[in-house]
This record gives sequence, structure tokens and C-alpha cells, in this order.
Amino acid sequence: MTDFAFLTIADAAKKLNAKEISPVEYAQALLDRISAHDGAYSSFLHVSADMALDEARAAESEIMAGNWRGPLHGVPYALKDIVDATGMPTTCHSKVMQRNSLPETDADVTDRFKKAGAVLLGKTATHEFAIGGPSFDLPWPPARNPWNRAHFTGGSSSGSGAALAAGFVPAAIGTDTGGSVRNPASMCGLVGMKATYGRVSRRGVFPLSFTLDHVGPMTRTVEDNAILLNIIAGHDSQDPGSAPIDKPDFTSGLGRSIKGMRIGVIRHFFETDMQADPEMAKGIDDALDVLRGLGAEVRDMTLASLDHYAATNRVILLSEAYAIHEKWFQERPEDYGELARQRIMGGAFIRAADYVNGTRVKAQLVEAYNEAMTDFDVAITASSMDPACEIEDAEATERTYGRQARAPFNVLGAPALAVPTGFSSAGLPLSMQIVGKPFDEALIYQVAHAYEQATDWIKRRPPMAA
Repeated sequence: MTDFAFLTIADAAKKLNAKEISPVEYAQALLDRISAHDGAYSSFLHVSADMALDEARAAESEIMAGNWRGPLHGVPYALKDIVDATGMPTTCHSKVMQRNSLPETDADVTDRFKKAGAVLLGKTATHEFAIGGPSFDLPWPPARNPWNRAHFTGGSSSGSGAALAAGFVPAAIGTDTGGSVRNPASMCGLVGMKATYGRVSRRGVFPLSFTLDHVGPMTRTVEDNAILLNIIAGHDSQDPGSAPIDKPDFTSGLGRSIKGMRIGVIRHFFETDMQADPEMAKGIDDALDVLRGLGAEVRDMTLASLDHYAATNRVILLSEAYAIHEKWFQERPEDYGELARQRIMGGAFIRAADYVNGTRVKAQLVEAYNEAMTDFDVAITASSMDPACEIEDAEATERTYGRQARAPFNVLGAPALAVPTGFSSAGLPLSMQIVGKPFDEALIYQVAHAYEQATDWIKRRPPMAA
């Protein structure tokens, strides 16, 4: 019997190509699992079983005819519901978008999935407009963490994180403006990549901040994540931020030794700029010991303070977010949930001079980071400072939401990968970030895969999956 719920993309591809399993039975098994269990986790806003099964049947016909498209052919996936897919509404988890939200074209990432032969099961929950959450005053409830449904998933790609951890899909797309792929990856024991700015097109994705937004792959393993980035990366002339640069095979370094690799540790982010939860900090230190044991050279490095990065991110993000939402704020502010309204409104009070200076500081930080990284191959730091808090504790979610070291890499546009480092004494996932030089995602994956293979964290399953 095949355990479809926790089949990796890499293993599924082998079985599908060898005709050991059928895309139709794969999709149906996951649709049945969603139907049986997602009532407790609210990871999906929209499931289109008929459309998914039609795509699965088309994939199966091609495979049976010998027309193999590659490792995503017949593999189910989900999209964060700010990403357009024809035939499904894009609601942004908001009353504002409930009406007239059917897109006429696919987002670039959706189009790439379709061309790869993948099977779209549905759209996942998000914080409202990728900023307001977790909220209980919206048309749909917030997603919950499968490791403990009383706890937060992280956000804003909350439903994608929950769906992956619960075994509803092996692949999901999130977006990341201040950490929104890496936060749910950290909270839900997953792998989440924010690639270099410009590596993945944002066309057809509802924007939060034009200069900080990224679209990223979320999976349960490093290999699967690299496979997804192989599919979704690439230049798109219709996205002005898209980089006209060739992409490598992001799986090419998987399995290679990391002996002699120079790894920096941005320790001040989680020890002095902020103090991480002791269990989170220990998880990172233990991971560094594993990497040393694999032959890497590990030593501390210093960047600008976490507060400096966070302030720069906040000024740019809120200014651009308010510009995007200003018209709706004037016409229908009551249709926003309280958290989104509060957070976006902050952008109305940022001066133009502050925004311009923020963009200048951003450029200076990028230059300083690139200089610092000349002595290192990759670097490691915290992702979240704390394990997931209880989702209905509004004070705790607000307090811990900003306790993170992800925003610097949105400011920098540099690639950053969240990976699991174990579990807290309460059974909640721990994590770290592996970051690198611009467009050097393949090297990050090489280090992450070496660490993953030396540990057993990816073999764990949430209690709901038992």
C-alpha cells in the first residue's frame, strides 16, 4: 500500500513514471484526506475536486502514452490564495475580494506548474492580503497547525504550511515579503525557500510590496524544494522585477560533500539583537555541530543589527502596501479585518522622505551584505525566535510575530531557506535559516540536504497523521 499522504515528490515521480501508481488514485487519495481531516485545520479555502480529477486523468493519459513531462507530472499541489489560477477564485482571504475574484489568466507560477503536468487541488488559506492575521473576523477561519491545532501555523502562507504538514499535498506555493514562506515552514516543520529577488516571477500574484515580494516553494524535504524551484524559476518579461538570468539545476549539488565549506553564523541576530527561546537557540547550535561533523568550517560573522533591517523592511513594506490598498481603504474600509486594516493603515503615516531614505538604506545594506559574504559560502541564523504560540492568544501572536530574523533577507533580496532543526519539549517544530549569495540557491540546497540527511526530523509525522 502506498502512503500517498507523505509521499515525497521525488518518490512520487519515480512511481508515476514507472506506472506503479496512478495520478488519479494519487489525487483522489489526497482529496479524500482533505475531506476527512481539513475541517480541523482550515488549510484550504477552495478545493476543486472535479477540476483536479480532470487534470489527473489528463496526466495519466499522457503518462500511459509515454509522454513524461518530468518530476511534477501527475503530482498534486496547492496555491496560496493570492496566486491566480483560472477556474478558481482569488480571494486573498478577504471580504474585499469575495466578489468578482475569478482571474482570466494564470499566474506565471501556475502556468509553469500546468506545463509540468502537475495537478492543482485548490487554494490555501492566507493572512488577509498576506498581512492581516491570524484573524477571526474574516469570511473564513485561520489555518491551524497540524502539530497541535491549538497553535499558530505562522504566516502569511498559513494554509500552505498546514496543508503540507497535514499530508494534504506534497507541494505548495507561498509568498514572502517579510518572511511569509519561511515563517509557516518554521512553525510547521517544513522546508521553505525565499529565492533571490527576481528568480521567480510574481506576475498574477496579488502584491503586498512591489520591491520586497517573493514567490516561493514549500515542501517537506529539501530535495522536493529544489525540484519545485527548478519548475517555477525563470525569467518573465512581463514581471518588471524578474531577473534575466539563466537558472541552474537546483538539485545538482544534492548528495555532495560539504567538507571544507565556509559557513558563517549570524549569531547576534538571535543572541544579542534578540534573544531566541532557549530551545530554538539550542536547535541551531546542535545543527551547527552536525555541520561541523560533516566537515564544514563554521565561524561567526557580523551584519547590521536586526533592528536596522526590520525598520527598513517596515518602512518600505507599509508604504507600498498602503499605496496598493488606498482606494479600497477610502471606499470600503469596513470590509477589511481589524488586523489587516491596522497594519496597512500604518503606511498612511510614513513620509515620502522616509520611504526614499528607506530605499537608500536598503541599497547600502545590500552592498554591505555582499561584502561580508565574500568570506563565506553560506550563512546560518534563526528564522523564528520562538516555537508556535497558541493561535487564539492574540497578545502572544502579536508579540512573537515580529520576533524573527527573516525580514533582513527580503531587504537584501538574498536567498534564504528555512529548514527544521528538531522539536521543542512541547512537540512543536524548531528551525533555522540557511542563507547565501544572490542567485546561489543551489549551494544553499546542498548544505541543507547534507544536514537533513544527517538527521531524522523529516521522518516525524504530526499527531493527527498517526
